[in-house]
Amino acid sequence: MKYRQLGDSDLQISTISLGSWLTYSGGIEKTQAIACVHKALDVGINFIDTANVYGRGAAETLLGEALAGIDRTSYILATKVYGAMSDTDKGLSRAQIHKQIDASLTRLKTDYVDLYQCHRYDESTPLEETMEALTEIVEAGKARYIGFSEWPIEKIVQACEMEDVAPFVSSQPQYSLLWPYPQAEIFPRCAEYGVTQIVWSPLAQGILSGKYLPGEEAPPNSRVNSEDMGSMIPKAWLEPKMLKAVQKLVPLAEAANLTLAQFALAWVLRKENVSSAIIGASRPEQVAENAAAADAKVTQELFFRAEEILTHGQG
Repeated sequence: MKYRQLGDSDLQISTISLGSWLTYSGGIEKTQAIACVHKALDVGINFIDTANVYGRGAAETLLGEALAGIDRTSYILATKVYGAMSDTDKGLSRAQIHKQIDASLTRLKTDYVDLYQCHRYDESTPLEETMEALTEIVEAGKARYIGFSEWPIEKIVQACEMEDVAPFVSSQPQYSLLWPYPQAEIFPRCAEYGVTQIVWSPLAQGILSGKYLPGEEAPPNSRVNSEDMGSMIPKAWLEPKMLKAVQKLVPLAEAANLTLAQFALAWVLRKENVSSAIIGASRPEQVAENAAAADAKVTQELFFRAEEILTHGQG
């Protein structure tokens, strides 16, 4: 496993990290999910990402159980706030941030999280109030650092230039060969402020694993066929033209002695501003396979060819 610094923090996080969005909020059976968490720790993954809204507390509760009894200093734990936890509990107001961090810590069975992230931007709360509240929980020792996910760039800049508040150290955007857009503006702007990326969906909801074949039924236990998880995959990514394009990447991956999933993760990690790629594994073997991408060495030529193939596939 390789490790990279998370922004202007003192955290060294694994370049492959474990997420819990769909899989551990009810998408897969509990013992299987816990086995994936333990496998991740075994292969050197030290960064685990979740959110209060994943299963409305279900993912945090599972992680609290999975991590019980494990040395708290041996892993780096991140969660998020913003999503609706009830009809009245949502957003980034001071009251919500204080209420939700306490609830998250209870479910996670810990006194602090290493990273507390704003899941989206809250248009209904003044940015100053949000940043002051985040600073208060850092000062209280409930979070070591703060970050954001999918914020408008003008709000990122405004927050990063604010004085007398805790600084953001991380950004969490969607980023993959099928969704490369943040690299154009978000990445370089964040770098100016000492903010690095923890990217989600680097395998494009599993499409870049290559397991979905054009003209064929999806594997029975795959995400596409899951009632809980399948609805999150963009229909355009499942079109025959796109699936054919993805299959054309397989020889490129093989040329680098990688699986297609490892190749796609290596593409994401080629950017210095990316500290980690979050994987969503449903089996321990997937965790091990994806973790191996941390050591992948791929020529730029293979990456350029992959980008060209997928550009035509989406055209």
